[in-house]
Amino acid sequence: MTSARAELEATVAVVDWEHPDAVLPRDEMTAEVRPRYAELLRSLPDNPQVVAAETVVRTFVAYVSGPAGHVAIRWNAGAIEVKRMFVRPQYRGTGVAGLLLSAAEDAAREVGAPRVILQTGHLQPEAVRFYERSGYHRIPLFSPYESLPLSNCFAKQLDGSVPVDHDGGGVVGAAGA
Repeated sequence: MTSARAELEATVAVVDWEHPDAVLPRDEMTAEVRPRYAELLRSLPDNPQVVAAETVVRTFVAYVSGPAGHVAIRWNAGAIEVKRMFVRPQYRGTGVAGLLLSAAEDAAREVGAPRVILQTGHLQPEAVRFYERSGYHRIPLFSPYESLPLSNCFAKQLDGSVPVDHDGGGVVGAAGA
Protein backbone atom coordinates (compact mmCIF):
# COMPACT_ATOMS: atom_id res chain seq x y z
CA MET A 1 0.00 0.00 0.00
CA THR A 2 1.36 3.40 -0.91
CA SER A 3 0.54 6.64 0.78
CA ALA A 4 0.69 10.12 -0.65
CA ARG A 5 2.78 12.69 1.18
CA ALA A 6 0.98 15.68 2.55
CA GLU A 7 1.39 19.05 0.90
CA LEU A 8 3.91 21.13 2.84
CA GLU A 9 4.00 24.84 3.54
CA ALA A 10 6.68 25.91 1.11
CA THR A 11 7.86 29.28 -0.13
CA VAL A 12 9.70 29.97 -3.34
CA ALA A 13 12.33 32.71 -3.50
CA VAL A 14 14.43 34.20 -6.26
CA VAL A 15 18.13 33.78 -5.52
CA ASP A 16 21.39 34.26 -7.37
CA TRP A 17 22.57 31.29 -9.48
CA GLU A 18 25.61 30.95 -7.18
CA HIS A 19 23.70 31.33 -3.90
CA PRO A 20 24.59 28.44 -1.53
CA ASP A 21 20.91 27.44 -1.26
CA ALA A 22 20.83 27.04 -5.07
CA VAL A 23 24.17 25.26 -5.30
CA LEU A 24 23.22 22.65 -2.66
CA PRO A 25 20.28 21.09 -4.56
CA ARG A 26 22.17 21.30 -7.88
CA ASP A 27 25.06 19.39 -6.32
CA GLU A 28 22.62 16.83 -4.92
CA MET A 29 21.00 16.52 -8.34
CA THR A 30 24.38 15.84 -9.91
CA ALA A 31 25.17 13.21 -7.28
CA GLU A 32 21.82 11.48 -7.84
CA VAL A 33 21.56 11.67 -11.62
CA ARG A 34 25.14 11.56 -12.91
CA PRO A 35 25.66 7.84 -12.09
CA ARG A 36 22.69 6.97 -14.33
CA TYR A 37 24.47 8.61 -17.27
CA ALA A 38 28.15 8.04 -16.39
CA GLU A 39 28.89 5.73 -19.32
CA LEU A 40 27.11 8.00 -21.80
CA LEU A 41 28.86 11.13 -20.53
CA ARG A 42 32.26 9.46 -20.86
CA SER A 43 31.55 8.92 -24.56
CA LEU A 44 30.79 12.59 -25.29
CA PRO A 45 33.42 15.17 -26.22
CA ASP A 46 31.55 17.89 -24.27
CA ASN A 47 28.85 17.87 -21.62
CA PRO A 48 25.73 19.49 -23.13
CA GLN A 49 24.29 19.89 -19.63
CA VAL A 50 26.65 22.69 -18.64
CA VAL A 51 24.79 25.90 -17.77
CA ALA A 52 26.65 29.16 -18.33
CA ALA A 53 25.68 31.51 -15.51
CA GLU A 54 25.35 34.46 -17.89
CA THR A 55 22.47 32.69 -19.71
CA VAL A 56 20.41 32.28 -16.52
CA VAL A 57 17.45 34.65 -16.35
CA ARG A 58 16.23 33.66 -12.90
CA THR A 59 16.96 31.03 -10.25
CA PHE A 60 14.42 29.83 -7.71
CA VAL A 61 14.77 27.88 -4.48
CA ALA A 62 11.83 26.37 -2.64
CA TYR A 63 12.13 26.45 1.13
CA VAL A 64 10.59 24.17 3.74
CA SER A 65 12.70 24.71 6.86
CA GLY A 66 15.69 24.94 4.50
CA PRO A 67 16.26 24.47 0.75
CA ALA A 68 13.79 21.90 -0.60
CA GLY A 69 14.29 22.28 -4.35
CA HIS A 70 15.64 24.32 -7.24
CA VAL A 71 14.78 25.42 -10.75
CA ALA A 72 16.21 28.02 -13.11
CA ILE A 73 15.27 29.45 -16.46
CA ARG A 74 17.80 30.46 -19.05
CA TRP A 75 17.98 31.81 -22.55
CA ASN A 76 18.75 29.15 -25.11
CA ALA A 77 18.88 30.42 -28.71
CA GLY A 78 16.00 32.85 -28.22
CA ALA A 79 13.85 30.47 -26.17
CA ILE A 80 13.38 30.18 -22.42
CA GLU A 81 14.56 26.80 -21.15
CA VAL A 82 13.76 25.28 -17.76
CA LYS A 83 16.99 23.98 -16.20
CA ARG A 84 18.07 22.07 -13.13
CA MET A 85 14.60 21.24 -11.87
CA PHE A 86 15.27 19.22 -8.72
CA VAL A 87 13.44 18.47 -5.50
CA ARG A 88 15.43 17.00 -2.64
CA PRO A 89 14.27 13.43 -1.87
CA GLN A 90 12.67 14.19 1.49
CA TYR A 91 10.38 16.78 -0.16
CA ARG A 92 9.21 14.78 -3.16
CA GLY A 93 5.49 14.21 -3.44
CA THR A 94 4.71 17.27 -1.32
CA GLY A 95 3.86 19.83 -4.02
CA VAL A 96 7.28 21.49 -4.06
CA ALA A 97 7.94 20.51 -7.69
CA GLY A 98 4.70 22.10 -8.85
CA LEU A 99 5.48 25.32 -6.98
CA LEU A 100 8.92 25.51 -8.55
CA LEU A 101 7.66 24.81 -12.06
CA SER A 102 4.90 27.43 -11.67
CA ALA A 103 7.49 29.98 -10.57
CA ALA A 104 9.64 29.19 -13.62
CA GLU A 105 6.66 29.46 -15.98
CA ASP A 106 5.54 32.75 -14.42
CA ALA A 107 9.06 34.17 -14.82
CA ALA A 108 9.10 33.08 -18.46
CA ARG A 109 5.80 34.91 -19.02
CA GLU A 110 7.28 38.01 -17.37
CA VAL A 111 10.08 38.12 -19.95
CA GLY A 112 7.56 37.67 -22.76
CA ALA A 113 8.22 34.04 -23.65
CA PRO A 114 5.23 32.45 -25.43
CA ARG A 115 6.44 28.98 -24.38
CA VAL A 116 9.10 27.22 -22.35
CA ILE A 117 11.23 24.29 -23.40
CA LEU A 118 13.13 21.70 -21.42
CA GLN A 119 15.18 18.54 -21.73
CA THR A 120 15.26 15.58 -19.40
CA GLY A 121 17.15 12.34 -19.68
CA HIS A 122 15.85 9.02 -20.88
CA LEU A 123 16.71 7.43 -17.52
CA GLN A 124 14.42 9.76 -15.56
CA PRO A 125 10.89 8.40 -16.11
CA GLU A 126 9.63 10.17 -12.98
CA ALA A 127 10.57 13.52 -14.53
CA VAL A 128 8.91 12.61 -17.84
CA ARG A 129 5.67 11.74 -16.02
CA PHE A 130 5.79 14.98 -14.02
CA TYR A 131 6.25 17.16 -17.11
CA GLU A 132 3.52 15.36 -19.03
CA ARG A 133 1.11 15.76 -16.07
CA SER A 134 2.08 19.45 -15.97
CA GLY A 135 0.91 20.08 -19.54
CA TYR A 136 4.17 19.67 -21.45
CA HIS A 137 4.25 17.99 -24.85
CA ARG A 138 7.14 16.29 -26.60
CA ILE A 139 9.15 18.22 -29.16
CA PRO A 140 12.16 17.29 -31.31
CA LEU A 141 15.65 17.50 -29.84
CA PHE A 142 17.00 21.03 -29.63
CA SER A 143 20.49 22.42 -29.18
CA PRO A 144 22.70 21.59 -27.33
CA TYR A 145 21.19 18.12 -26.80
CA GLU A 146 21.78 16.66 -30.27
CA SER A 147 24.57 14.50 -28.82
CA LEU A 148 21.98 12.92 -26.49
CA PRO A 149 19.61 11.27 -28.99
CA LEU A 150 17.62 9.48 -26.27
CA SER A 151 16.77 12.75 -24.52
CA ASN A 152 13.19 13.71 -23.85
CA CYS A 153 12.54 17.27 -24.99
CA PHE A 154 9.33 19.05 -24.05
CA ALA A 155 7.59 22.39 -24.48
CA LYS A 156 4.61 24.11 -22.92
CA GLN A 157 2.71 26.97 -24.47
CA LEU A 158 2.31 29.84 -22.02
CA ASP A 159 0.33 32.19 -24.25
CA GLY A 160 -2.72 29.98 -24.75
CA SER A 161 -1.87 29.15 -28.37
CA VAL A 162 -2.13 25.60 -29.64
CA PRO A 163 1.21 23.83 -30.12
CA VAL A 164 1.95 22.72 -33.67
CA ASP A 165 3.82 19.57 -34.64
CA HIS A 166 6.43 21.15 -36.92
CA ASP A 167 7.62 17.76 -38.17
CA GLY A 168 4.21 16.56 -39.28
CA GLY A 169 2.40 19.85 -39.68
CA GLY A 170 -0.49 18.89 -37.41
CA VAL A 171 -1.64 19.99 -34.01
CA VAL A 172 0.18 18.20 -31.20
CA GLY A 173 -2.16 15.75 -29.52
CA ALA A 174 -4.78 15.87 -32.29
CA ALA A 175 -5.99 12.62 -33.80
CA GLY A 176 -3.67 11.56 -36.57
CA ALA A 177 -1.00 14.11 -35.67
